[in-house]
Amino acid sequence: MPEIKVLFVTSEIAPLIKTGGLADVSGALPAALRNLNIDVRVLVPGYPQVMKQMGPSEVVATFSDLPGFPASRLIFSIMKSGVPLLVLDCPDLYQREGGPYMDPATGHDWADNHLRFGLLSKIASVLGSFESTLSWRPDLVHGNDWQTGLTGVYLSVAAGAVPNIMTIHNLAFQGNFRPKKVGLLHLPPESFHINGIELYGNMSFLKAGLYYAYHITTVSPNYAREIQGEELGFGLQGLLRSRNNDITGILNGIDTGEWDPETDRHLPEHFSVGRMAGKAQNKQALQSRMGLEVNPDVPLLAVVSRLTHQKGLDLLLEIVPRLLELPVQLVILGSGESSMQQTARDLAQEYPGKIAAMIGFDEGLSHQIEAGADMFIMPSRFEPCGLNQFYSQRYGTPPIVHNTGGLADSVVDCNQDTLRDGTASGFVFSGMTTDNLFAAIQRAVELYRDERKWKALRRNCMSKDFTWETSARAYRRVYLKVLGRTE
Repeated sequence: MPEIKVLFVTSEIAPLIKTGGLADVSGALPAALRNLNIDVRVLVPGYPQVMKQMGPSEVVATFSDLPGFPASRLIFSIMKSGVPLLVLDCPDLYQREGGPYMDPATGHDWADNHLRFGLLSKIASVLGSFESTLSWRPDLVHGNDWQTGLTGVYLSVAAGAVPNIMTIHNLAFQGNFRPKKVGLLHLPPESFHINGIELYGNMSFLKAGLYYAYHITTVSPNYAREIQGEELGFGLQGLLRSRNNDITGILNGIDTGEWDPETDRHLPEHFSVGRMAGKAQNKQALQSRMGLEVNPDVPLLAVVSRLTHQKGLDLLLEIVPRLLELPVQLVILGSGESSMQQTARDLAQEYPGKIAAMIGFDEGLSHQIEAGADMFIMPSRFEPCGLNQFYSQRYGTPPIVHNTGGLADSVVDCNQDTLRDGTASGFVFSGMTTDNLFAAIQRAVELYRDERKWKALRRNCMSKDFTWETSARAYRRVYLKVLGRTE
């Protein structure tokens, strides 16, 4: 018998549909929870990508008369990971080309996103109440980000409703809509209130999720503290401060099967903490592939990121001429703001053999960069958790990070003391200025020249445990707390 039954609700799940870290969490956490005897089933919209990739399936429920929503049905399938999937098939809302949130023709959000994710929340509430016709019924509903935010509102008026929790992956995305949409979604009229779903005159899916949840989690302990302050609270800091006792920060893990330098199918040469020769061969291969001068002695810095203001890469691009004097090489993989993309291209053209930039994304190349680079740069202005700093440490590529969110929780600054006690795993700077970022990179380059200390730092990085098991155990504790059960 499973200890707990959980309905995990998400708008994306790797490897079926992915735009960011939420998909990675949704793909990995449920599998880790199932290893702890928790019966997790994932509810996800039936986008074309999901419908094409799911395995053998059967229709387990139909919904033809939900007020305000088109007809839909629920399809049961099982992912390759063994996690059961409940796919919400509603062609009117989900069968569209492009990503899950945006119209590719206009580059704008789908005009009916309130209905698309209102339905996802509504079905989650049906499955978590006496309305469900399924034989399987959860003890708890676990929603993720604004797209699942109305679940708690619908549960609040449903008969036999189970408790729900809400995980914030990025507070900046809130799902705010004009108030007239409240009626279209058949929400309780009284919910449109400051003590409810109203946020500065609009209806906020995320605020609804935070207000109506029994418990709130975020993807790192430090981010849980930061979002209660004005700078990173994005207008919700008052509500979050009032719920301080109901917030738990749990650091994400990574898929250590997919990200393993000993077995990674994308690498020209495998390596491990006890057999590091392959690391140098990966560097040489990366330099060759990206058109950089093949030189084992020059530190190779790397970026794999969205090129946006949040990621702080404007600061890095600004100091490139100074960095090249250290000297270093730089490889950039990513896309984002057009001005930043152009700057990266211009720098690569101006400094051939020293800087390489690929605009776009290439999964295999991202693995080769983590393996071949000497240092990884993540100067994010804010970062709820982040994933690349985990990948970098696992691949013996010390990250250089800003002291924020999950970066601060997962990277220990390298200094004399932390190097001696074996905890050092990267370079951390505070204060978002070009000088502070440059100073951190300069420290890393200086240590790189000390072969004995650099080896010790890489060994520390590669010895850390970033599996999902630790995170899953923390979520299990939250579930038990919400359900009023003891360990």
